[in-house]
Amino acid sequence: MKKIVLVLALLVGTVSFAQNKNAKATIEVDGVCNMCKERIEKAAIKAKGVKVANWDVNTHELKLIFDERKTSLTNIQQSIAEAGHDTKEIKATDEAYHKLHTCCFYRDEAVREDHKDDKQ
Repeated sequence: MKKIVLVLALLVGTVSFAQNKNAKATIEVDGVCNMCKERIEKAAIKAKGVKVANWDVNTHELKLIFDERKTSLTNIQQSIAEAGHDTKEIKATDEAYHKLHTCCFYRDEAVREDHKDDKQ
């Protein structure tokens, strides 16, 4: 019986140490401008445990540092989708998307083209 308790204690200890309090990840998030950047980063930081969120307008990459003990990439992506932005894994609802400013409608080809001209 003591051996079983010891083995269980070791397993629980190993699992809790396996989670990283400073995990790094990069995810792709759709957006087109600096207003999107601000919204995406704010939505990511809103997820409990996210320490750093930096979205690049040109590459659409969101670089994160977060505590895996407090949140997951799925939770972070859900928060971003609720703010109206799509990720590869989770798409924003049409309702959330249509709450964006019209210049941020990244699903619209004409809007994306307008922003390409701004970047050049």
